[in-house]
Amino acid sequence: MAVSPELLEILICPACKAKVQLTSDGQGLRCVGCGLVYPVRDDIPVMLVDEARREGGS
Repeated sequence: MAVSPELLEILICPACKAKVQLTSDGQGLRCVGCGLVYPVRDDIPVMLVDEARREGGS
C-alpha cells in the first residue's frame, strides 16, 4: 500500500471534512461523505479539491 495507515487515519476531505478511504486500485483516496476521489501521485496524496474527480468519471 502506498499510503500508510497512520496517514489515512488523520486525512480528511478538504471539501466536506469527512474521512477518506484508499480506492481499490490504490491510486486515489475516496471521500466517504461527498464521493470525491483525490489522486495519489508518487505515494503522496494530493488533497486539493481542484485535483479531485467524482467517483466513476470526470
